[in-house]
Amino acid sequence: MANSIISSKALQSEAAAYAWVEARVWPNGPVCPHCGGFDRIGKMAGKATRIGLYKCYQCRKQFTVKVGTVFEDSHVPMNLWLQAMYLLCSSKKGISSNQLSRTLGVTLKTAWFMSHRIREAMRVVGVGPMGGAGEVVEVDETFYGKHEGHTKEKRQGHMNVVMTLVERGTGSARSFHVDGTRLADVAPVVRENIKRDTALMTDNAGWYTKVGREFASHETVNHTIDEYVRGNVHTNTVEGYYSVFKRGMKGTYQHCKEKHLHRYLAEFDFRYSNRVRLGVNDVERTERAVKGIVGKRLTYATPRH
Repeated sequence: MANSIISSKALQSEAAAYAWVEARVWPNGPVCPHCGGFDRIGKMAGKATRIGLYKCYQCRKQFTVKVGTVFEDSHVPMNLWLQAMYLLCSSKKGISSNQLSRTLGVTLKTAWFMSHRIREAMRVVGVGPMGGAGEVVEVDETFYGKHEGHTKEKRQGHMNVVMTLVERGTGSARSFHVDGTRLADVAPVVRENIKRDTALMTDNAGWYTKVGREFASHETVNHTIDEYVRGNVHTNTVEGYYSVFKRGMKGTYQHCKEKHLHRYLAEFDFRYSNRVRLGVNDVERTERAVKGIVGKRLTYATPRH
C-alpha cells in the first residue's frame, strides 16, 4: 500500500520540516544570512533553544533558515508552512485562503498572509529571454477584474490587462499585468523577454505588427474570421493557459485586488512552468517553491497561528 505524502515527517514534525527546508536552501551546509559566513557556524542546543537555531561565530549573530525569507517573523510552525506550500503547488487552479484556513487550522488572516508569501516565493527573478532558434513563443493578452475606482466601460477599458508569453512545447510561461494594449505597453515586454531568433505567434492585433518584424518570423491568426489554426500557426497554447488561469481566478479565488494581481500571475506561471508534462511532480514542484523563499521577505504584519 502506497504511503500518503501528507503523512511524511516533514509535513507532520516541525523539527523534520526545518531539516527538510535547510537541505534545500542550504545544500552545502548553513550560511549566515547576516554576514554570508559558512565555515564557523554552530547549531545551538539546549531545552530552551528554538528549533533550527544556529550561531555564526564570525559576526556573533544567531539565525534560523527563516531569516531573510518569506517565512521570517512568522509564528506559524514550519510543518504548516510546508503543508500550505504543498497544497498550493499541487492544486492546478489554486486553493482559497478560506480552504487553507480550515485545512491548516489557522485564522483566515494568517492563511491569506501565508498564501501571498508562498506566491512571492514562486515568483521567478533574474531569468534571461525565452525562446531561441527553432523555438516558438506565443503571445496574447486577456482581461481580468477591473482597475480600482473605475466604472464599467465599453471595450473593456475598465479591466486589468494581462499579457502572457508561452514557449510552445516544453517551455515556460511568463505573465505580466500591463497598463493597456497599446504598442508602448506590449512592445517592451516582448523585446525584453523573447530572443530575436524566435518564431513569434500572435493573433492579428495591430500592436504586434511592428514589434513582430524584429523577430525571426511573425505569424498571426485572425480570430475575427474564426481562424484559429493554420498549419503550425496558432495561439492555442497560450489560450489553454488562460483557460486554467480564469477558472482558478473566478472559481477558486473569486476576487483579487489589482495590487495583488502580479502575485496570482506568478502562481499560475510557476505551476505551468513546472507541470507534470515536464516531469515535475507535486513534491518536486514544492521543493522548487521552497528554493525560491530566499531574499523575498514581505513586510506584511506578522501572521499569528
